[in-house]
Amino acid sequence: MRRREFIMLFGGAAATWPLAARAQSQQRVRLIGVLAGATENDPQAQRRVGAFTQALRDLGWSDGANIKLEKRAAPPAQFR
Repeated sequence: MRRREFIMLFGGAAATWPLAARAQSQQRVRLIGVLAGATENDPQAQRRVGAFTQALRDLGWSDGANIKLEKRAAPPAQFR
């Protein structure tokens, strides 16, 4: 009788183990890219990116927690 109890216990633990491992997975971090058509020191571009990040915070998205924000600046081309 002890052998059957052991097999049932071992089989039950093996069946529930994948469920427990899946429940411990962390939240996925999403990547958001911001490309500003200005230099990095442009105050207007900084205000716009700041407003964007504030709006994300208001919606529950936090840089470093559940999103990663990649900011890049690309100054507009000079035309003659």
